[in-house]
Amino acid sequence: MNQYLDIILRSLAVYAFMLVAIRLTGKKELSQLNTTDVVLILLISNAVQNAMVGNNTSLTGGLVAAAVLFALNYALKKLMFKSKKFRELLSEKPEILIHNGDLDFATLSKLDISNEELREAMREHGVEKYKDVKLAMFETDGNISIITGSGDLKQTQYKRKKKHKTLGSLN
Repeated sequence: MNQYLDIILRSLAVYAFMLVAIRLTGKKELSQLNTTDVVLILLISNAVQNAMVGNNTSLTGGLVAAAVLFALNYALKKLMFKSKKFRELLSEKPEILIHNGDLDFATLSKLDISNEELREAMREHGVEKYKDVKLAMFETDGNISIITGSGDLKQTQYKRKKKHKTLGSLN
C-alpha cells in the first residue's frame, strides 16, 4: 500500500478512537485543563504518534498526518454545524442545576458540583439565595450561567474552576 495512504488511514483511525474515548470518559471540561490533563494529552500524543505514521519518520509523513487531522477536524465541525443528530451524538448537552429556586441534586451530584462551588458561582453573579435564581445552567464549556428572577434581569457567566489535587511534596 502507498505509504502516505497508510498514514492517512492510520491518522483517521486514531482521530476516531480519540474522539470516542474523550466522549466516553466525559471530559466535559476539556477547556479547563489541569496539570494531570496536560500530562495525559502529552503522553497520548506521544503514544499515538507511531500509530499514525508507523515507521515513517520523514517530515512529509508528519505533515501528511497533521494535514489529515486538521482536515478531519474541519469536516467534523462543518458536519456538526449542519446536522443536529450528529451534533447531539458528539456534543455534551447543557445541564439545569437550578430551576425557579429548586436545586437539581441528582445533576449536581452527577457533575460533582459542590454546594460551595455553586454558592461561589451565585456570589460572582451577585445572587445570594437559591430562591432568587430563575435558572442556573452548567454549560457545555464548563461555565455556570445564572439568570435571576428579579426585575433587573442579571445574566452573567461563571467559569468553573476545577479543584487541583496535589501530589504532596515532590521537591
